[in-house]
Amino acid sequence: QVQLVESGGGSVQAGGSLRLSCVATARYTCMGWFRQAPEEEREGVAFIYTSTGATTYADSVKGRFTISQDIVANTVTLQMNSLKPEDTAIYYCAARFAWDGDCSRYTYVYWGQGLQVTVSS
Repeated sequence: QVQLVESGGGSVQAGGSLRLSCVATARYTCMGWFRQAPEEEREGVAFIYTSTGATTYADSVKGRFTISQDIVANTVTLQMNSLKPEDTAIYYCAARFAWDGDCSRYTYVYWGQGLQVTVSS
């Protein structure tokens, strides 16, 4: 059964750091992290092509967030530094097997349950 199990998140003050982890039950081609704030559309934050480790980031998090993978553990981690109040959202791990040349395309099939991240000013 395809499954993505997330952990991490929580509350932190602005400027702080949090780490999110996602353990997968399969070896996907693309994995990513999305977020959704109240009354806003879901936004892709960071993506990784698992075969090469190539990463892509949304402009809003470049230089602050880092996505990485542990191939042996089938785990993807999102390290979030220099957090801002506008980073507050529910964060979702996502994955797909299909390869269309770009892991940042929003064609993800499998989703985690979501983690709350709250950044206070």
